Amino acid sequence: MSSSEARTPAASGAQPGVVSTPVTRVRLAILDDHEVLLDSLSSWIAANAPDFDLVLSASTWLQLVHSDQFPTDLVFIDFQLKESVSIEARVRTCRAAGAKVIVLTSLDTQESHDRAMAAGASAFLTKSMSMREVMDSARTVMGIAHDATLQRDWRPLPGGAMPQQVRPKLSAGEVEAFKLYVSGFSTTEVASQMNVQYETAKTYLRRVREKYAKANRPASKKADLIRRAAEDGYLR
Repeated sequence: MSSSEARTPAASGAQPGVVSTPVTRVRLAILDDHEVLLDSLSSWIAANAPDFDLVLSASTWLQLVHSDQFPTDLVFIDFQLKESVSIEARVRTCRAAGAKVIVLTSLDTQESHDRAMAAGASAFLTKSMSMREVMDSARTVMGIAHDATLQRDWRPLPGGAMPQQVRPKLSAGEVEAFKLYVSGFSTTEVASQMNVQYETAKTYLRRVREKYAKANRPASKKADLIRRAAEDGYLR
């Protein structure tokens, strides 16, 4: 007998005459090109949402649709990706494959909301929401009960500042260079986007690293900078 079949009272230890009902877990996929956020979301769901089975984490559209796990029951999709595939195409493809879609993004505008919903998304959520709120919305979309006992060790959605850590004070230029750099731009591209000299952009980023180092939060490598950006809310 498979684990998904209902067990008899003798096998499950239930009272005579009572047959236990197997728990159905929602097969979930996440598409987000910030790998640090992917890791954090995956860890939170595994620890706090046992009614969801995160079977696929993808950082690119092709990685999602080419996976043997696709389609899933539900897909979280970031509105903004470094790919040319529109949000409409992504949502409609998932819907055509049989998956429901929740757009989870930091781009909180009426236009982005309207585009996602018109394409067939079931919900449009912002990354400023707590993961508890996000998963409760997912339960509503999937038509399953909200159970507060399933939500253990609550913590904010990645991107919120960690209260026990010192957040360095950055200048406006340093913040802008920091955001651009962790969003995937090279130092040269950061300079171009900011309309400043290469050496100026390089100095901004060096100062960001130095200030985080003084706060005992390593940021010498780009991966470290992305983690700091995720922790302090700088990821776009």
